[in-house]
Amino acid sequence: MEFELAEEHRMLKDLVHRFVTDELMPLEAGVLAREAAGQGMFLAPAEHKRIDDISRKLGLWGLDAPADIGGSDLPAVALIGVNEELGRTITPYTLPPDSPNLRMLMATVTPRQREAYLAPYVRGETVSAIGISEPGAGSDPAAMTTHAERAGDDWIINGRKIWISRADHADFTILMAITDKEKRARGGISAFLVDKGTPGFNVLRRIPMIGGAYTYEIAFEDCKVEGWKLLGTEGQGFAPMQLRLGTRRLEMAAWSIGMAQRALDMMCEYAPLRVTFGHPLAERQAMQWWVADAATKIHATRLMTYDCAWKLDTGRDVRLEISMIKAYATEMAWEVIDHAMQMYGAMGMTKELPLQLMASKIRTMRIYDGPTEVHKWVVARNLLGAKR
Repeated sequence: MEFELAEEHRMLKDLVHRFVTDELMPLEAGVLAREAAGQGMFLAPAEHKRIDDISRKLGLWGLDAPADIGGSDLPAVALIGVNEELGRTITPYTLPPDSPNLRMLMATVTPRQREAYLAPYVRGETVSAIGISEPGAGSDPAAMTTHAERAGDDWIINGRKIWISRADHADFTILMAITDKEKRARGGISAFLVDKGTPGFNVLRRIPMIGGAYTYEIAFEDCKVEGWKLLGTEGQGFAPMQLRLGTRRLEMAAWSIGMAQRALDMMCEYAPLRVTFGHPLAERQAMQWWVADAATKIHATRLMTYDCAWKLDTGRDVRLEISMIKAYATEMAWEVIDHAMQMYGAMGMTKELPLQLMASKIRTMRIYDGPTEVHKWVVARNLLGAKR
């Protein structure tokens, strides 16, 4: 068993490390100031354009997109290193295109959809959103009520979605809806491509989240979608949706490693400098154990995450491993960041350090794409079912 990244993947990780250190981290002061002023967490348009230009020139766009439409077609293992490095910064930036929606499109598009949606998305010309969660139906797709009914060759969609990122400006939204009310999650959920500005697609409100982020609630009122924009096979949208969710959960595990590693680095820098009652914090056993436990758990999480990605690349079923690492990685990072904030004392509570935004981000990650409790339930249910 090989525990080292391939040379080209290690070089890519090093490149992203330098990109994060040299380009994204210097922007953190502005991000922190805007968030502290109540403006939200974002990059100014000029900053975003400059970072886009730099990352494109570095060859960091379309890393896992198909090679025949301009991507690099990299495996999941390579992306773990990339996302670990991106997790080290609180500067909100995603290398185009966003991998989860990309993977779902790659698995389902028709030739016409490939040209109209996938290719521009890979080129970074469009932004996407996805509508899954509903009021009262978060982690339970069987409780979904948004429905699509045939109208000749087209579809009419009615319902409501919530907690949707980028819904206000996305060029298209991948929408999950019930197309067979009897089968529901067992063959009755379909996916649709809904363009920005489609009549009946209504953004109801912007929802402020912790950490300066925003999500949206949207309503579909007799929203007409052309028949060719059914994504994948009718009634078979659940599996591609799980592919999309699995991709995001793998990203989240890598981001958690990056955030925890930065928090650990901050602890190791601060502990020898801060003197209390005549001794540096580095000599306090409680602080030493926080550092040792953090290093151990980060190492364990990193191995678990690479193992899952390697299995995914070899075609194995990794649904169980994905639930394990999604739950373990986010809870691990939450603990490490909390200890870092505790070590920094009052300074750790300020909005002058990145720790509070890291804590807010990881707190939301413990909920979205399946809360910790649901993933533990999935693991336990599978193991207990296997024993029976």
